[in-house]
Amino acid sequence: MKTAVITTVRGRGSHLRRQLQGLAASTPSADLHIVVALGDPQVAEIVAEEGSSAVVLELGAAEPISIAQGRNRGAAAALREAAELLVFLDVDCIPSAEMIGRYRHTVSQPEHADALLCGPVTYLAPPGPRGYVMSELKAQRNPHPARPAPPDGDVLATTEYALFWSLSFAVTALTWNRIGGFCERYCGYGGEDTDFAQCAAAQKVSMRWVGGAHAFHQFHPTADPPVHHLDDILRNAALFYERWGWWPMQGWLAAFERDGLIVRDADGRPYRLRNGGCE
Repeated sequence: MKTAVITTVRGRGSHLRRQLQGLAASTPSADLHIVVALGDPQVAEIVAEEGSSAVVLELGAAEPISIAQGRNRGAAAALREAAELLVFLDVDCIPSAEMIGRYRHTVSQPEHADALLCGPVTYLAPPGPRGYVMSELKAQRNPHPARPAPPDGDVLATTEYALFWSLSFAVTALTWNRIGGFCERYCGYGGEDTDFAQCAAAQKVSMRWVGGAHAFHQFHPTADPPVHHLDDILRNAALFYERWGWWPMQGWLAAFERDGLIVRDADGRPYRLRNGGCE
């Protein structure tokens, strides 16, 4: 099955390098890697320096960036090359050597062929002086506890679409078209992956967690809650509510409210506080 890996990138050059190195060590390897540069002119240079055959697509530097649009453009490019399996991998993630093979094997089974496939992800500690050593990553497997992590070779069916994340997932070309891709009305940070899962549920696409389709999320500094993305989160949460009738990212919204950054009306709609007032 012709397999394409799709990655969107903005300002994560060192993480992209390690992902390219991880993909080069994959067994089997992907047939195609589409790297979508979201206004990042260094991406093509990094790909060339790593000796990768990845295809780089350049998108403009519009603000806020649209990861949803980048993923859709990457998928469209892969489909033009007759890709049959689309694997979406966040630029922060290094794939295990077995990840692509696990996705391929799972989708080859009739009972999983039309499913939305998700892989477990380990969040890595900051790298040491030598950086991340690829040969040592497998020993650091410790999947994020908020998501299922079946044993290697097992496939777990689920109806908890709210647990979907876009760090690592795979769909056939037919299933991608059935879901309809990512909604490009989402811009900036937050919400587009939760929306994608709801689109899958609405189209009655089943969801699976694939044991052994493992990836490793490279460390980068974060804020909890992500205050620097507050405006994006509020805008995207309102869009999600408009489309689906419930509020996503409730943990973050509750934290913003607790910290006095927002207030919510009787319907739960969040408003940012500025200068003692709301907007």
